[in-house]
Amino acid sequence: MLKDKVTELLNQALEENQSLFLIDFKISSDNKIKVTLDGDNGVALKDCMAVSRAIEHNLDREEEDFSLEVESAGATTPLVLPRQYKKNIGRILEVRVQDSNFEGKLTAATEDSITLEWKAREPKPVGKGKVTVQKKQEIAISDIQEAKVVLKF
Repeated sequence: MLKDKVTELLNQALEENQSLFLIDFKISSDNKIKVTLDGDNGVALKDCMAVSRAIEHNLDREEEDFSLEVESAGATTPLVLPRQYKKNIGRILEVRVQDSNFEGKLTAATEDSITLEWKAREPKPVGKGKVTVQKKQEIAISDIQEAKVVLKF
């Protein structure tokens, strides 16, 4: 019953701010509610507070005791939704698929696939030495096991 009520309140809060979207939502056996959000333009503290209030102010602690945590997806949180890839176009991603890993600049994203580009050093076709070549790989989102934004300092 608590999960249904929280889901309804969460959906209402997300309808009020269409730029936010749900990444994860869990309720533990001891009624600890944890909501993870992301947004097309990032997630501000006020966004988390608004969603938290929308849920908390509409639940009765006399009826059921609970704790509530609303957080934004962190910088190192894996990407899980096509919408997250779209907002990260232009950033460097590390992507793991079944038999290989790719690291490159995300240049395109659709509902079904992403495109990564990077430079690689390869042996010259003729003669000794290496040459820098531009690589491009299209990856189906369904094939991605894990994708993270690479933070460079």
